[in-house]
Amino acid sequence: MSTPGRGPAKAGTTTGTGIRLHAQAPGWAVDADVVVVGSGVAGLTAALRCAAAGRRTVVVTKARLDDGSTRWAQGGIAAALGDGDTPEQHLEDTLVAGAGLCDEAAVRLLVTEGPGAVRRLIEAGAVFDTSAETGEIELTREGGHHRRRIAHAGGDATGAEISRALVEAVHAAGIETVENALVLDLLQDERGRTAGVTLHVMGEGQHDGVGAVRAPAVILATGGMGQVFSATTNPSVSTGDGVALALRAGAEVSDLEFVQFHPTVLFLGPDAEGQQPLVSEAVRGEGAYLVDADGVRFMTGQHELAELAPRDIVAKGIMRRMQEQGTQHMYLDARHFGAHMWEHRFPTILAACRSHGIDPVTEPIPVAPAAHYASGGVRTDLHGRTTVPGLYACGEVACTGVHGANRLASNSLLEGLVFAERIADDIIARAVPGTGPAGPAAPALPVPATGPLQPAEARYEIQRIMTDGAGVLRSAASLRRAAAALEALYATAAGELETRGKTAVPGTETWEATNLLCVARVLVAAAQERAETRGCHWREDHPDRDDAVWRRHLVVRLSEAERRALVVTPTESADFPSVQIPLSNDSLEQ
Repeated sequence: MSTPGRGPAKAGTTTGTGIRLHAQAPGWAVDADVVVVGSGVAGLTAALRCAAAGRRTVVVTKARLDDGSTRWAQGGIAAALGDGDTPEQHLEDTLVAGAGLCDEAAVRLLVTEGPGAVRRLIEAGAVFDTSAETGEIELTREGGHHRRRIAHAGGDATGAEISRALVEAVHAAGIETVENALVLDLLQDERGRTAGVTLHVMGEGQHDGVGAVRAPAVILATGGMGQVFSATTNPSVSTGDGVALALRAGAEVSDLEFVQFHPTVLFLGPDAEGQQPLVSEAVRGEGAYLVDADGVRFMTGQHELAELAPRDIVAKGIMRRMQEQGTQHMYLDARHFGAHMWEHRFPTILAACRSHGIDPVTEPIPVAPAAHYASGGVRTDLHGRTTVPGLYACGEVACTGVHGANRLASNSLLEGLVFAERIADDIIARAVPGTGPAGPAAPALPVPATGPLQPAEARYEIQRIMTDGAGVLRSAASLRRAAAALEALYATAAGELETRGKTAVPGTETWEATNLLCVARVLVAAAQERAETRGCHWREDHPDRDDAVWRRHLVVRLSEAERRALVVTPTESADFPSVQIPLSNDSLEQ
């Protein structure tokens, strides 16, 4: 359920919800200055920078170090690196894509610090594709960009190359890592300050079972929540763990209704579930075009950039054409590329298509939108600080204000890179090694587990509910059905716990299902509230953008005092709300 609120939490009022996942008591512990949760571009960049400054840093990751969302990024990383391009032009394209809800200060920071951050990534070992003639970085275009400013590697394997370089740098730096570890909850002291995390290590290793990393600074870099839908480009580990953890700890989240559906995902049939192959926007950037079954280009005339319009516009164009023709997919035609270009510029996509019996060299590629990227997340300031002291967030798990209502293509890797550096710099500036960002942390207080766990099979029910009711097309009726179905899942589990003292057996699958239900309820509550169409939030019953009423953000928190209700609060204006961090008299101001 959701209830109206009176505004974002004021300083000094948030000390946590008292809600935790059911889990065993930690059987082992590691002490650190900083714990980074996640091993994509954001997490590893922050870890390397903290470690280089002498902070004892521990990286916790859900699978292997290179198994996060970063390595799946095909298109590239956007930055004003080319002749004639400027940060101001990059800013303008980003603001347009964000449909009136970007925080201009955050975007300006991104585009001005971005080129330097990319160069530092190259210094760390990342190798981008260069021109054979000039030796300069080869740049391409993607949707919403008016200039070629996308740097890529291995043709269409940019994320894999960035991940390789950063993982090698982490190993070379000797940073302690805990792999195959699902983060459970934030440890907090009696002041509500961060004191570390609890986690569960799956499989064999130095640590096993439930343990803890005690640290006064925690950086969430856990990636997205695409697995809340049946079909997504996200890997199986993307179950919203960071957002759920932050909510249980008392943090605020924002803009979660803005889930970007990538327009061109390889269509594998109406019953396809789980991670689906992405057909990068860079394919359209190089001249591929969208057609229907009759070969008609339907994006021409819908936007000045046609197939290279911002992603929400292209996804809507595809969905409208599918509705008009009663079909389940459209086609992406790039036969004119020829075999040589496919093999050298897009080898990963070519291999994926051929593995499913489709040859892009000789036939159009069937495509349809699928869940791709969460523009919202845990609310932060320009230093990545959340509303919980000592808790930071960066990358897809965070809501910095950069993306607004719709992320501009290839800004995600850049955002992770830039804000990870800013978080590390903030931590480094606030403490000497061994003390954390605000002096030695007080002992973490054990908090009893009070939230019901969902059974493992609930994952698929949640995905079905969300796909049917809160997918690309939404309405008051579909969202009402989704909210009721999700509430029923929660109520059933809560009733079992309250009346019989029983809950699902703690374990990776039940913790993931519980986290998915948490983020699904937030997404639906916010989508119900926003009665307009804006960016990647498309309400069929409110098809127009309404700046007079809805050019504002929705902030959500979880309230234990109000029977664990989701408190959804519209901001007073389009300005991204300031992060007000609760402070006690003996903690340093963040």
